[in-house]
Amino acid sequence: MKDWIETTEIQIPVPTVVSIGKFDGDHKGHQKIFSCMRKIAAREHCATAIFTFGTPPAQIVTGSSRPQITTNAERRKKLESAGIEYLVEYPFTAEVAAMSGEDFLKNILIGRMNMKFIVAGPDCAFGRNRSGNAELLQRLGPELGFQTFIIEKEQDEGRDISSSYIREELQNGNIGKANELLGSVYSVEGIVERGNHIGGSILGFPTVNLSVPEGKLLPRHGVYETETQLPDGSWVRGITNVGTNPSVKEDRQHHRARIETFLLNYSGDLYDQRICVRFLRFLRPELKFDSLDALKEQIQRDIQSIGS
Repeated sequence: MKDWIETTEIQIPVPTVVSIGKFDGDHKGHQKIFSCMRKIAAREHCATAIFTFGTPPAQIVTGSSRPQITTNAERRKKLESAGIEYLVEYPFTAEVAAMSGEDFLKNILIGRMNMKFIVAGPDCAFGRNRSGNAELLQRLGPELGFQTFIIEKEQDEGRDISSSYIREELQNGNIGKANELLGSVYSVEGIVERGNHIGGSILGFPTVNLSVPEGKLLPRHGVYETETQLPDGSWVRGITNVGTNPSVKEDRQHHRARIETFLLNYSGDLYDQRICVRFLRFLRPELKFDSLDALKEQIQRDIQSIGS
């Protein structure tokens, strides 16, 4: 996949089928769009291309940031896996913010991305004051030389599948439902960092501490059944605590959420290596124990609950 990250100097040399959006989470609704794009690309002998912003416009306009289900790096990997050939992560500048929907179509999607087809949802919006929409696409298509395909949203029990819906389920600890909506397994990738060594030296359960990527949405604090992909590509089952470890004074003082995983039937040095933790099942909320012995007993029960 060829990408342009935070640059306006883009030019795609071949005709494309384009879709625009945040694509946070790569959920079933996104997958429906990608499937349509691939079919059009194969039929019309063109390339698939995604336009998105490196930083969500709302974060620039309001100054408030909302954690993302997938980081930009994770999004790139998922888009490439979905068969996307070109990715534009455009910088959200004052010039772009002032651009009308029609000018955005002409100057960027057609002028720089060589768009001949566009796949969009019925509520798509782009340009200043959301002046670009499905009606504008269908009206200007014949004049500007592109064809529009409006794709109805995927639904779950009468509700549109969206990043907001998935975010709710993750924050409620409903990992099974979130994974169902994603059409894949929610995961966190990061570098293994050094912890306080209490897990191995005191509790008898050596753990790996994962650095949380900036801007990454974490699920509800608690303990989960997980599987972890090691640097060699193998997967190891385990249990993962997401939270601040309230039973450990040293961790409480840091306040920031941590991801700490005990790997079943594994021993090895993973420090400073990249791993991926996939969340399968919510086991229990994060609890504060009166003693480390009580915490150790609970960890033993957690391990027994997922089998060996």
